[in-house]
Amino acid sequence: QVQLVEFGGGLVQAGGSLRLSCAASGLAFSRYAMGWFRQAPGKEREFVAAASWSGGSTFYADSVKGRFTISRDNAKNTVSLQMNSLKPEDTAVYYCAAGRAAITTPQAYDYWGQGTQVTVSS
Repeated sequence: QVQLVEFGGGLVQAGGSLRLSCAASGLAFSRYAMGWFRQAPGKEREFVAAASWSGGSTFYADSVKGRFTISRDNAKNTVSLQMNSLKPEDTAVYYCAAGRAAITTPQAYDYWGQGTQVTVSS
């Protein structure tokens, strides 16, 4: 079965960096767009970043543009999210997802990981 496993979350001070990774198995990874979403307590899940199947096209939410970078390694079936200049408002559970298109809508993604907590202290 398809599995997406995120790791790399944790507690970091504002201005710091974290790198999230997601390991995929059970799917033809290079045929899927990959996305990162996040959900803070009491809020809806929101789009963070996405990469096309080749990684040649990437997309970001305005709130993270210039601070976060998505990348993928199709040889290793992994997708990563480098997060720099973190802010307290970045605190959330972060999810990776595999879908049909690298777009912002959660409904376009077929498979989801279990999430990893990122906490940014002020």
